[in-house]
Amino acid sequence: MSQLLSGEYECKLDPKGRLVLPAKVKANLPEASGSQLVLVRGFEPCLVLYPRAAWRVIHEKVMALDEFNEEYRQFQRNFFRGMTEVELDSIGRFMLPRTMLRYSGIEKEAIIVGLGNRCEIWDPDRYDDFLIKDQQSFSKLAQKFLTTEPGPGGPLAA
Repeated sequence: MSQLLSGEYECKLDPKGRLVLPAKVKANLPEASGSQLVLVRGFEPCLVLYPRAAWRVIHEKVMALDEFNEEYRQFQRNFFRGMTEVELDSIGRFMLPRTMLRYSGIEKEAIIVGLGNRCEIWDPDRYDDFLIKDQQSFSKLAQKFLTTEPGPGGPLAA
């Protein structure tokens, strides 16, 4: 059974730009990943941290796109831009490259959010800007995406 990355954690960067991965997140990394993770730019202004096994699945999907299609090439180029492998040190710290810090707006503090197969790393103010503030809107999304009606009603339909 695969372990899921979950939770929301407030963290501080040290003066060298390193972030300590919260112990609960580190404990839920697949053993095969060990201390090696992959860091990429998110679609929103955040960073995304993948265990190696989860990254391999995403990497294969993106690489399977037809390189002779200009739109696919543009996507691949932008998706892989700045991708870097990071390694946790003995206390669970890893370096956030300066280009990634600029992209995400992270300076001294960060929020790490576990999302199953990956973690997002956000500047706290930007993270708040991207959260749904209206509970009714959130409820409508839940109804849309988590419907259990049979047929083509939704992703969890029987």
